[in-house]
Amino acid sequence: MILCREMQESDIPWIAELEKENFSIPWSEASLSKEIYNKNSVFIVAEYEGNIAGYAGMYLIGTEADITNVVVSRLYRRNGVASAIINKIKDYAKSAQITEITLEVRVSNIPAIKLYEKYGFLSEGIRPGFYDFPKEDALIMWNRNISDC
Repeated sequence: MILCREMQESDIPWIAELEKENFSIPWSEASLSKEIYNKNSVFIVAEYEGNIAGYAGMYLIGTEADITNVVVSRLYRRNGVASAIINKIKDYAKSAQITEITLEVRVSNIPAIKLYEKYGFLSEGIRPGFYDFPKEDALIMWNRNISDC
């Protein structure tokens, strides 16, 4: 069973490790800690069988939201963790009266792109050279009607 909830201070060391495992430029524990107290952000943690399996961050800007990252531990992929996280983000956004959500994803990350498309996100552009290590373009995706996803 997957449980999704808001990030707590005690989650930060685990999440920082997920960042290091998955990103060439990971968020630090200090940066993650600041987000707990940022009224314009929400970070969701997914637990699978009692272990932190993934998380996502989202900034709230008026009636829009920007997903900063979605990551699932390699140990828990293909178990529905990412879908559970996206569903929790969607539910949170609806309760916060968010109407549109955007995100960027590496153009080579086909599994993530397919996941986002499943939840109503559509490609609306490219940010050339957005990512480093390796340098890569970002696909800009939007879901402009989250009540439909």
